[in-house]
Amino acid sequence: MNELVLVLDFGGQYKELIARRVRGLSVYSEIKPGNLPLEEIRRRNPIGIILTGGPASVYLPDSPRCDPGIFDLGIPVLGICYGMQLMCHLLGGRVEPCIRSEYGRVQAEMDTDSPLFQGLPRKSAVLMSHTDRVVDLPQGFEAAAHTADCAVAACQCRERGLYGVQFHPETELSQYGGQVLEHFLYRICGAKGDYHLDDYIQRAVAGIRNRVGGRQVLLALSGGVDSSVCAALLSKAIPGQATCVFVDHGFMRLNEGDEIQRAFANSEIRLIRVNAQERFLRRLEGIRDPETKRKIIGAEFVRVFEEQARELGAIPYLAQGTIYPDVIESGGELGATIKSHHNVGGLPTDLAFDGVIEPLSGLFKDEVRELGKRLGLPSSLVNRQPFPGPGLAIRIMGEVTEKKLDTLRQADHILCDEIARLRRKPQQYFAVLTDTYSVGVKGDDRIYEPVIALRAVTTSDFMTCEYTPISHRVLGRIASRIANQVPGVSRVVYDITSKPPATIEWE
Repeated sequence: MNELVLVLDFGGQYKELIARRVRGLSVYSEIKPGNLPLEEIRRRNPIGIILTGGPASVYLPDSPRCDPGIFDLGIPVLGICYGMQLMCHLLGGRVEPCIRSEYGRVQAEMDTDSPLFQGLPRKSAVLMSHTDRVVDLPQGFEAAAHTADCAVAACQCRERGLYGVQFHPETELSQYGGQVLEHFLYRICGAKGDYHLDDYIQRAVAGIRNRVGGRQVLLALSGGVDSSVCAALLSKAIPGQATCVFVDHGFMRLNEGDEIQRAFANSEIRLIRVNAQERFLRRLEGIRDPETKRKIIGAEFVRVFEEQARELGAIPYLAQGTIYPDVIESGGELGATIKSHHNVGGLPTDLAFDGVIEPLSGLFKDEVRELGKRLGLPSSLVNRQPFPGPGLAIRIMGEVTEKKLDTLRQADHILCDEIARLRRKPQQYFAVLTDTYSVGVKGDDRIYEPVIALRAVTTSDFMTCEYTPISHRVLGRIASRIANQVPGVSRVVYDITSKPPATIEWE
């Protein structure tokens, strides 16, 4: 049995990322509600506990909290952001609103005598995202880091094994965040590092077999990394019992539907392609709100899958390639909804399946890619850049029309063609057709046409990202081609916003 670190959730957007980072350091982790009973924690016998961030303020009466008894169990605890504030609040410290909130990367100065920061540079950039701060520490605690606007950017009580950081070490935007988590796991918790991804495969295969038995499964296949790896996992767990349905909703990139069909034509996976472009476009007529678009597309996807299941003989289970970021951004009991993914927040309540199987819902994108390699999928499929289930419908601002889709497909194709020539490619890149119009000149005539925005990002976890600094020469060539070759476009801009505060997609 693997050593366990419990991640207690208080509604933080990065809770799954914390768990991913811990697993990436070869320590098994599980996410549980922040109010998990003390007896259950004792029963699980974790080697460490991590308290996540969250959107609430710890001093409000209805704020989520843990049992204060966890700090007396003798188990090391690391509080992150809200988690640090909660620990300090429950142990007699004082938390107040910030005089000046911190968002994004800021410079922090660490106490390198602390077990969390030993061996690291004294100063480094960390990701902050908080409107409250610890102003008085509990008895026995000391500050271990600070920034220009935050006197307690980290704190510790070494004797009790209690540590807190106001910043988010789990994100790539915290310069030495991975080492901070590693120090907590190995120096403070005494981890042995006995967890590996193969363990996940074994548990997923066993879980699928136990749940499905001899019955059939319909897999929603998009041709992307997640659903393709899900198909390979189903083939390993229940060979011959899965049918893959690819719904071409008309929002794919140029020629993509045909490419997906060809990619699976010679595989052992049974694939059915459903051309449903007209019905999806009809459902989106007059719809401008991005959340509404996502939910409509999600519901229509399921209706098509239900129809196919009935035609194939009442298949009881729907399988999806849902991964952790989908679940996080679609919200939950404590988390805020950033955007509803078609395979999570967009699912209708009257689902006509006995159940939904999502064997990848505990993994991040980099883990899914590694899983695909171990399951024998070709690198061309495993390394394919992500493409959202709603497709170009959420890369068109405002109402979706056939004309707008044609415009965006051409612009996106030009971008992809130019990026393909680069030696070092971004992890994700695409074009967006905005609903902003701009004055231009073509020939001797004044034009007033939409603006195309380009987006390219560098990331490994897709929970955070930085924009990719593509050279001005390449950007100029892309902009020139789009402006000259794509009718109805007046201007091309490049999005240089990181995540956070932006998301990778525009809608």
